[in-house]
Amino acid sequence: MSDLESCMITIIQTFHQYSGQKCNLKKADLKELINNEMNNFIVKIKENDTLDKLFADLDQNGDLEIDFKEFIALIAMVTSACNELKAWQGKGKRS
Repeated sequence: MSDLESCMITIIQTFHQYSGQKCNLKKADLKELINNEMNNFIVKIKENDTLDKLFADLDQNGDLEIDFKEFIALIAMVTSACNELKAWQGKGKRS
């Protein structure tokens, strides 16, 4: 399995670790996931207003839950921002 494929599996597993059987993240689940799993890329969410805004931006269908597709939008936004800030360690070259 390639590094990219392994990363994709990790993203899926992490989502399901926090969403459980329901396969959707509630607001508290999203906060816990971000604070535990993305704390090097996103400042810990301490303010409810910050969480409310992020959740509303991600919850495209308005069901008050974040499904996997909505979660992937967050992953894409954070990854894109990291790329723009050169937060990654490599030079972008394949070895």
